[in-house]
Amino acid sequence: MKKLCLVLIITLLIQSFSTQKAISQSIDPKISTSEILPAAYRTQVYVPLLKGKRVGIFANHTATIGNKHIVDTLLSLGVNITKAFGPEHGFRGTADAGSKIENYIDPTTGIPVISLYGKKTKPSPEDLADVDVLLFDIQDVGTRFYTFISSLQEFMEAAFENGKPLMILDRPNPNGFYVDGPVLDTAFKSFVGMQPIPTVYGMTMAEYAFMIAGERWLTEKANKKYDYYIRAENSADTAFHFQVIKCANYTHKSKYILPIKPSPNIPDMASVYWYGSNCLFEGTALNEGRGTDHPFVIFGHPSLPKTLYPFTPTSRDGAKEPKLKDKPCYGWNLYGSNEEIVKQVDNKVQIKYLIDAYHLFPDKEKFFTRSFNRLAGNSELMEQIKAGKSETEIRQSWQPKLAVFKKIRKKYLLYPDFE
Repeated sequence: MKKLCLVLIITLLIQSFSTQKAISQSIDPKISTSEILPAAYRTQVYVPLLKGKRVGIFANHTATIGNKHIVDTLLSLGVNITKAFGPEHGFRGTADAGSKIENYIDPTTGIPVISLYGKKTKPSPEDLADVDVLLFDIQDVGTRFYTFISSLQEFMEAAFENGKPLMILDRPNPNGFYVDGPVLDTAFKSFVGMQPIPTVYGMTMAEYAFMIAGERWLTEKANKKYDYYIRAENSADTAFHFQVIKCANYTHKSKYILPIKPSPNIPDMASVYWYGSNCLFEGTALNEGRGTDHPFVIFGHPSLPKTLYPFTPTSRDGAKEPKLKDKPCYGWNLYGSNEEIVKQVDNKVQIKYLIDAYHLFPDKEKFFTRSFNRLAGNSELMEQIKAGKSETEIRQSWQPKLAVFKKIRKKYLLYPDFE
């Protein structure tokens, strides 16, 4: 980050190793000081800044400290949380993908929860009227179409536009050890892809936040407010407008194992690692593994050759109505150990199975659905596959835009890179 870091990071709190040890041991004695430590664990760093403030928190079930939800921990430490905001899958992380969720009162804490995945995706000025500080803590999986980074952008915009201080508690990116895939063409901008980034972008949430702010990818009003904060960063009234608490012991070479599933259909690391490649099957006629034990690891269709892997999607929690429910399908099962899957993925967005599935699919006019280009981030990938382009040719077409993105990305990294 060097000089740019001094400009972009209005306040970046860095804790000494010895204090990290004290914090981690006070919260969960099982955590070793050499283990990767999400920022939320570093309560001695940020809780004093929240005391006496009315806090609005964006979180879901992944925002944990040890085996407790961060909200429960903060309440026990005397932090006044007046409002919670929930993303896709809801504040407790149990809703089906794409399900629209209404506002409600959290039965565990009595805190009002405003849904930001339904009728609206951004907090309104009225939502923030009883909030002094906004806090963001959620576990991402590091892919462009995983909607939490879109929620992060709109949360940032609401904070800047309404002059509310924002603190981001960073968490490691389990797919942060590579960058690959087609870079989004903004003509295909949607909630499953809002910015010109590749499918797997290799950044933590905080790094991504600095990038979209630094590159002025927010709304015009939010960009102007951010510019004001930068110009007045030494002013007393802007000292706490945008803060990040970093993770400990994390680098972009880390293979971070998630302690909790990030959403109902990403139940384990196999799904985490394959998600960046196989979520594209959501934009095809194939079942992408929802309704099976291994979403995004198992995929197929009834009309594919019966010599392939057999499975039948069924209704279950998180996938009440999976595509091709109760229909025998044939396709692929890529499940294996974490180490085997990392080798299979090979630091790439793998498209060989997508190409193979298209070649084997009998009715090619019905293979792609209207959502495919939104997931791919362009119209080129579909046309390349239809035209019979090889995997190598398709991957080569990504490289110019990937090179541009990697240069931008480097400016905003908070942790040592993988290269």
